[in-house]
Amino acid sequence: MSPYVNPSGGFDRDSRYITTRITADGRDGYPVEPGRYRLVVSRACPWANRAIIVRRLLGLEPVLSMAVAGPTHDERSWTFDLDEGGRDPVLGYERLQEAFFARFPDYDRGITVPAIVDVPSGQVVTNDFPQMTIDLSLEWTEHHREGAPQLYPEHLRAEIDEVDAHVFRDVNNGVYKCGFAGTQEAYEKAYDRLFSRLDRLSERLSHQRYLVGDTITEADVRLFTTLARFDPVYHGHFKCNRHKLSEMPVLSAYFRDLYQTPGFGDTIDVDHIKRHYYEVHRDINPTGIVPAGPDLSGWLEPHGREELGGRPFGDGTPPPPPVPEEVVPAEHQPQAA
Repeated sequence: MSPYVNPSGGFDRDSRYITTRITADGRDGYPVEPGRYRLVVSRACPWANRAIIVRRLLGLEPVLSMAVAGPTHDERSWTFDLDEGGRDPVLGYERLQEAFFARFPDYDRGITVPAIVDVPSGQVVTNDFPQMTIDLSLEWTEHHREGAPQLYPEHLRAEIDEVDAHVFRDVNNGVYKCGFAGTQEAYEKAYDRLFSRLDRLSERLSHQRYLVGDTITEADVRLFTTLARFDPVYHGHFKCNRHKLSEMPVLSAYFRDLYQTPGFGDTIDVDHIKRHYYEVHRDINPTGIVPAGPDLSGWLEPHGREELGGRPFGDGTPPPPPVPEEVVPAEHQPQAA
């Protein structure tokens, strides 16, 4: 049974994050500075995937470098096993936990991604993933690319926050509540809330292209990363099996629209996603066997969402292609049928 299961069988996420912020005025002791920080991610993780997407959309690659941990980890945290010699070339670390212990020697919470590390000191600054992407939008504006979209516009923030709260509780975290439930009752409660919310989101998106307003916002980024993992992982591994995403017409088209938008689909590594969930969660999948399917070629099919109007980047422009060292291998992405 997962260590996050409470006595009644429900999954409780450890949300005790390091809330230090990197801000334009440096009020927490960490000012925005080009080249000073390193974003540590795993392409397997939906929370880290948010940060990867926002960094891409805003064009922060030249000022905020990125370390990609491997798709699997043990109880001691994420490792840099994708890098030569098994060490991150900038931080010199084998494991992300080294950055946490460098700042907090007695750190006893989760060693999670995404995390931002202060390169000069080698110390973690924050792993507060909900705030992290907001700060990339609002505090790093001086370094945004020309044409960067407004992902958290002031006039829509209250609505974005409201949508995000429901999506996090019932969908982003809801799939985990299904997957790690310790009792039938807890599982069915989470299952019902998940699909009830997906039905409401389908209704909302049946008459508007994006979740809030007529452009892509933080709300779309947060829902997208869960939808990307739905058919490959959550449907089977986490028993979220009323329908596949591909069997939910509105949400499937909405997902395809975003997946085919620069900055979204080009961040998705299906191989890393499947390996992480099926190899790491041995309490759910004791054999560690990774499924060969499903066929995801449908992600590349037309979505037809243009008919609803909307402008993906508002008055801005699409991001340029990923920098060469951050391109996801073609064999790790869906191929046309």
